[in-house]
Amino acid sequence: MCWSATADLVAGAAITSVGAACLIRTRRAGDLPLAALPLLLGVHQLVEAQVWHAGGGTGAATMAWAVIALPVLAVWVPLGVWCAASRRAGRRATAFVALGALTAAFLAHGLATRPARAEIRGHTMAYVIGLPRAELLVAGYLIATVGALLFSGDRWLTALGILTGAGALVCWLLWRLEFVSTWCALAAVCSAVLYGWVTRRPAPKRALPEISYRP
Repeated sequence: MCWSATADLVAGAAITSVGAACLIRTRRAGDLPLAALPLLLGVHQLVEAQVWHAGGGTGAATMAWAVIALPVLAVWVPLGVWCAASRRAGRRATAFVALGALTAAFLAHGLATRPARAEIRGHTMAYVIGLPRAELLVAGYLIATVGALLFSGDRWLTALGILTGAGALVCWLLWRLEFVSTWCALAAVCSAVLYGWVTRRPAPKRALPEISYRP
């Protein structure tokens, strides 16, 4: 993230609290993966604070950050949308889940063969991995994550997709080398929208008990 380890600690603690609140307020089992997303992203920022303290490099914190940021989120977000979506929207989400899983597989292989290295560049953190066809993987990653939100059929999730999509464009234009770090930080902040989504989700309908009559 931009600025410093302190900024990551503050943002991470705040977003983690939002994630915990989302889980407490969740009333549908299918909503749990998305409700847990702010918690995951909050922990992600706390991990990056450790990367700052370590001065970057290729340590365990750097690898943990890269694993969450790349293969985990690539499949977590579309799968979460699929779990929470209606039957009709769920069919659309299936394509994003498949794309996310494929992208995550390539990203995981890349991290296994080319360990990530973090570099402090002024007030930003850059992650160097050296992935083959990186532009194609980034495109698949963003289509799977942002696209799943945009086509979720839910106005709150669509709003989150718009925010993260616009944020991705801004981060790419301003910090190309530090894109992954700055975009993940923005996504963590924007994921607070999920608290509004969780609190406004209707409770699942309970089936009425069957009453049998035997003369």
